[in-house]
This record gives sequence, C-alpha cells and structure tokens, in this order.
Amino acid sequence: MEMACSICNEDGVYRCSVCGRSVCGGHARLAVICEKCKARRERVEFLVREAEPHDREVIDELVKRFWGEDVQTAFGREFRVRELPAFVAVAEGRVVGFVSFAELDESSVAIVAVGVLPEHQGLGIGKALLRAVEERAKASSKKQLLVSTTNDDLPALAFYQLAGFRIYEVVPDAIAEKHGGEIPGIGGVPIRDEIRLYKPVLHTGHAGSNPVPAP
Repeated sequence: MEMACSICNEDGVYRCSVCGRSVCGGHARLAVICEKCKARRERVEFLVREAEPHDREVIDELVKRFWGEDVQTAFGREFRVRELPAFVAVAEGRVVGFVSFAELDESSVAIVAVGVLPEHQGLGIGKALLRAVEERAKASSKKQLLVSTTNDDLPALAFYQLAGFRIYEVVPDAIAEKHGGEIPGIGGVPIRDEIRLYKPVLHTGHAGSNPVPAP
C-alpha cells in the first residue's frame, strides 16, 4: 500500500490540495486557498460496507500508518481499533478508507478512528463513512455520535464540523500526558489537548438536543 510522503518518504496521510501529492503530518502546511484554486477531482466510484474478518489486517495497517499505533485513546478510554466494529470504503477493488466505532453507553456511539488514503481524499468517502455510522446509531436508537481529535489536527476539526459535529469540551494536556509530554503534530504544532465533539442523532419527529456527557 503506497502512502509515502513526497518529501521525506515517511507515511503520507494527507493529500496536498494544490499538487495532489501525499504528505506526512510534519510536512503538511495549513493555508487559506480560494475556491477557484481548489484542485478539482475526478469522481471515483466507491461503496461502503460493513467490515469483514479479512478486512482487519488492512484496517490495522491503515491505523498504524495514520497514527503510528493501534491503540487509540479517547474519552478517557483506550480502544484497540482492529477489534472494533467498522465500515470500510472500497474503490477500484481495494479498501481505501475505514471508520471504526464503539458504543460508549446506552445513548452514545463514539467514532474512534477514520482514515482515507491520501489519493482518495476529497471525494466524499470520509463523509460516506460517517453517514454509515450515523445510520447504525439511528437503528440502535442512540441519541448522539461523539468523536475526539487533537488540538493540532485542524483538517479533522474542519471535516467533523462540516459533517455537523459541534465542539462541546476541550481536555487540556490529555494527549501530552498520554505521550509523556508534548510531541510535534501537523505543521509542527505541539500536540497537547483532546477536543471532543458531538452530533445529535436525529430520529423522525425528534429535534436535536444538547450533548449528553460522555461516561
């Protein structure tokens, strides 16, 4: 699975919106780009389906490439991603993205990890994966989706807010404490804090509500 950064050959996890090359978090740069300069992408046919046992190895590889470890910490808990229920996105005969999730309590489903290969970013695949989890939560009569990210990950913050999530809590130094101190993040921004977001799961005839505190 080719995901090398075009600058340093580390794992590339983002797609440059100007040239289209893959870059790692350290060589990604955040900039304002007008709509006219935004790279236009050709649509790619893809489908989202529930992950099957043979998908676990691919999910595990993607998790380690995107985050360097297979255990994710969120909402004060640790999750081993490959053991969680998941949906995968399949395009051109291979898995190009995934979302893993977990029930936190009777009212909440947490999105633990979302990843889409750089060459397939910007095509609506991530949004489709989120919708799959939302539909599963709705079918299970859950009240909300929860997700958390780090203070440096502005692309993720934008992605989740555009998908309807709202910030409800910031946990200072949660990530720094996990790693025994600050570590450099996207564009060199120090990673310190956990930012928590929620999205109400709307059921027929019910309006949205304020976030239910995570357990």
